[in-house]
Amino acid sequence: MTTTSLITTDPAELALVPGDVITDTVIGDRAPWSGVVAAGDVLTIVDLYGNQAVDTLFYGGRDHTIRYSAQATIAAQGNIFLTTGTVIRDQESNPLMTIVDDEVGNHDTLGGACSQESNTLRYGHHTKHQHACVENFLIGGAPHGLGKRDMVGNVNFFMNVPVDPDGSLGIVDGLSAPGKRLALRAEVDTLVLISNCPQINNPCNGFDPTEVRVIVTRPHAA
Repeated sequence: MTTTSLITTDPAELALVPGDVITDTVIGDRAPWSGVVAAGDVLTIVDLYGNQAVDTLFYGGRDHTIRYSAQATIAAQGNIFLTTGTVIRDQESNPLMTIVDDEVGNHDTLGGACSQESNTLRYGHHTKHQHACVENFLIGGAPHGLGKRDMVGNVNFFMNVPVDPDGSLGIVDGLSAPGKRLALRAEVDTLVLISNCPQINNPCNGFDPTEVRVIVTRPHAA
């Protein structure tokens, strides 16, 4: 399937979990997105062009002091990488969402989100002007009353961050490909913030940020 067809395909056909389509959005390259996924609904994220990191944060749909915890998520599953069966947990280790399907098989929650400050530190002062994920999170979170103090460690879907023998993290070419998808079921009403990563200084986006598609479906009652 070509990227053009992935963009125009009926969302009900492209969603990994069938049901009534609640939301269908193409997120522009370098752009933010936010939305509340109701309990029981399923969010499918489609990597349209391949090798595009999708930085993601999770909060309680009504109480935004409930928020994603990488530490609780990793500790509960005993694995630093996320894939099918991973339960996305809050700071009290309560479930927010569950990855119910995954066509890539390896997603990161250690590498963090790029920011103008970290870009400057890692890549030089000439990158200070470049848009970054923290800025996207602030844009996406503002309508929900979220600011910089509410930012926590995030998930990087489709991003490949291996751990070297000395314990250091690497950011290398992704494992995804055009059309690869993953699906998350909301266990409770969950606010999802996405930064379609704008990074151009390392290979997390193949040095060329591209669009992704998000589809929310409501499965039919059994």
